[in-house]
Amino acid sequence: MKKKSGFELRDVCGEKLIIAQGIENIDFSKMINLNETAACVWQALPAEAPFTAQDAADALMAEYDVDPEVALRDATALLEQFKEEGLLED
Repeated sequence: MKKKSGFELRDVCGEKLIIAQGIENIDFSKMINLNETAACVWQALPAEAPFTAQDAADALMAEYDVDPEVALRDATALLEQFKEEGLLED
């Protein structure tokens, strides 16, 4: 999978938000607010290259003291949420 183009992580008044860039991505009915862990994963994943859940888990393990199995489970769940929000494409 890879990040859908047109989305950028911004820090707005201390909150990590995914901001849509371009008219095709604008949906005024929701705002995507990320916690620190989700923002860490989003920033670590490449903007235009494909990545896997293991890549996201590796980002978690690099930043936090977390068991590899837990990191993979949490990364997989987070990427699924990103997909549901339309931030990722296959």
